Amino acid sequence: MDQRIDGFHDPALCRSLVGAIRERLAGRRLRFMEVCGTHTVAIFRSGIRSVLADVVEHLSGPGCPVCVTHDREVAAFLDLASRPKVTVATFGDLMRVPGPGGRSLKAAQAEGATVKIVYSPADALEWAAAHPEEQVVFLGVGFETTAPAVAATLQMAKAREIMNFSVLSMHKLVPPALAALAADPDISLDAFLLPGHVSAIIGTEPYQFLAAEHGIPAVVAGFEPVDILDAIKTLAEMTAGGTARVENCYRRVVADAGNPRAMAILDEVFAVTDAPWRGIGVIPRSGLALRPEYAPWDARVVFAVEEQDVPPIPGCRCGEVLKGKLAPDGCPLFGRVCTPAAPVGPCMVSTEGSCAAYFKYRVR
Repeated sequence: MDQRIDGFHDPALCRSLVGAIRERLAGRRLRFMEVCGTHTVAIFRSGIRSVLADVVEHLSGPGCPVCVTHDREVAAFLDLASRPKVTVATFGDLMRVPGPGGRSLKAAQAEGATVKIVYSPADALEWAAAHPEEQVVFLGVGFETTAPAVAATLQMAKAREIMNFSVLSMHKLVPPALAALAADPDISLDAFLLPGHVSAIIGTEPYQFLAAEHGIPAVVAGFEPVDILDAIKTLAEMTAGGTARVENCYRRVVADAGNPRAMAILDEVFAVTDAPWRGIGVIPRSGLALRPEYAPWDARVVFAVEEQDVPPIPGCRCGEVLKGKLAPDGCPLFGRVCTPAAPVGPCMVSTEGSCAAYFKYRVR
């Protein structure tokens, strides 16, 4: 293992942090939501979940890009895939996300649609440049983490005047979703474990409302065991002390001011708009739409995309899982009808999905 990472796995330090968490909580049980899907997987993989099971209750939040993509957005990109001379370019996670009738991009591909898996939006742009006879549509999903790369790619498309490339933006912003969860009286939380990747872009200021308006402590955390335990210890200290602040425990990556250059690129290409979230509904000012000057590269404009409400997937309770109202194994489909090999809902599709993590680590 890289020596720079060794220290973040040190067993003695981990044991010390676990002891400090137990001491701080002193009989209380901390109930917190890890917003990021990568945190969910890291907490399972490191054993933190089982080691602290008696004093910490973990809830998975809406931090998986694929999982929060709304049914009607899935229906929209499946419609695009069915159009002639359209090549849909996407990350692999979206291939098996079920839409209306259980249909997915993988099924559409089998039916003759042209779907190309790419590793970056720039790959999709280069494909479009090399294939001018195709209309290449990149599916833009994810949060503040991935949106800057999409924005930079759109800037390149505009500069190079590549007119057969467009983006269907389904990007979402994390703080408005946390505001919706914090205001939901049916969700009782002691604290939030904030996403390290998103925070590297936006910094800590956009989260301050959690402590100031809702009295909920929140900590930005990295993804190694010591990172996560240190963040939980900080949350436990605030909970025990009856205080609420937003702390940054991932300073080697996250600056409090975020990444101004990335934010500037986002602001040039995207405008904030209302957006639908699976399980939560439309959250005001929680999405990113292309600005009018990028209309020639906006798939919604180029292809006159109109999202329409579609019936929810029968029996799927991913929406409740994403809000922390239901543990994955509380869904009657979990592990029986819905498995990673045959997913019914998106939370079982993505490697960052809480249902997939529960299944992989055999939580029953």
